[in-house]
Amino acid sequence: MDNSKHYERRLVAIMFLTWGTVFLDRMSQLYLAPYFAVDLRLGPEAIGALAAALAIAWALSSLVFGAVSDRVGRRPVLIPMVVIFSLLSWVSGLARNFQQMLVSRALMGVAEGPCWSVMNAVVEESSHPQRRGRNVGIVVSAAAAIGLALAPVLSTQVAARFGWRVAFFVSGIPGLILALVIWKFIKEPSELAPSGAAAAHDHARRLSFKDLLQVFRYRNVWLCCLGNAGFVAWLILQNAFGPLYITSVAHQAPTTAGFLLGAAGVGSFVVGMIFPMLSDRVGRKPVILLASALSIVLPLAMAYLPLYRHLWLLAAILACTQGGQAMAALLMVLVPTEAVPRALAATAIGLVTLFGEAFGSVAAPAVAGALAKAHGLAIPLYMAAGGAALAFAASLFLSEKLPARSEQLAAVA
Repeated sequence: MDNSKHYERRLVAIMFLTWGTVFLDRMSQLYLAPYFAVDLRLGPEAIGALAAALAIAWALSSLVFGAVSDRVGRRPVLIPMVVIFSLLSWVSGLARNFQQMLVSRALMGVAEGPCWSVMNAVVEESSHPQRRGRNVGIVVSAAAAIGLALAPVLSTQVAARFGWRVAFFVSGIPGLILALVIWKFIKEPSELAPSGAAAAHDHARRLSFKDLLQVFRYRNVWLCCLGNAGFVAWLILQNAFGPLYITSVAHQAPTTAGFLLGAAGVGSFVVGMIFPMLSDRVGRKPVILLASALSIVLPLAMAYLPLYRHLWLLAAILACTQGGQAMAALLMVLVPTEAVPRALAATAIGLVTLFGEAFGSVAAPAVAGALAKAHGLAIPLYMAAGGAALAFAASLFLSEKLPARSEQLAAVA
């Protein structure tokens, strides 16, 4: 494999921007909801249905098209999907009713899901074994930098000045540009591979979909499915219900909620870059355990009312305990892909993503919403802490595999 640092830097930079754009388009719906909900006469249930439809479609397509990319290659799947989800952002801006918006967002989930599994498979396969964690961590952290920091500012500012339809059009432009950049500058990983790895890719293209079911045989993959279900529940619950708790229960201004969540977002970006890099040296398991243990603290601190008397202290705690992007890189990409043969890498990512989205993005918010209505807004935050605890418990049983894997042994041999 061409482990040129120059190519890796270029690859990571392009994939960072692409993944950030994917998350920008996904999250724009949440940030623009106050604008288009009025025009389309949508209630909270309809907004929730839009998010659920995108999440379900995302999860299923991540698995299906991830498996397709294991057979036909990464570029033939990734490039068209980047173009399609960008165009579907424009289609969302043309919606005239709930049904049209629902169809456009569900189709967007179909197009965006494969981007997650295929992009990370490309980065994982094209990186030097000792730099996999660092490179995947940088790419995954784009979700915090662009999707959680830039997206709310960009989308709401454009919507306030030009309308929500224009905001959807603007969010679709970067993806079209990046699709062209990927086509021109990113190579198929099998083209970079030495003869042995290239043969593995050729073998993958001869695999039937029945052969791809072998991914279910690996214990680490199942444990990552369980851990990712807890992680995604933690992520969605504390982001969806945290602002409501801060404003309604802690009686803080919306700007204070933005300040606290912004501090957590900065922490997520920093931790998301450092922890996967650290895992290249000390192993994946201890870093996952540390990230998930820290993440248990975040929703509990958010629910602890006395801390709101010291907002800067609370902001510091939230920033230091935001292990989300680190858990995403490790549980959803690095551990499952290192547990399976290279020919099944994207399939493994897709399977883990499916479990996480189905439980964390669909089931957990529905249950948390019902419990919050009956018992108060602190319940979803306690459930979020439980999700991080589930990720910690599942990670205890992972079988550690050194980041360098067999490539270093093969090189020595």
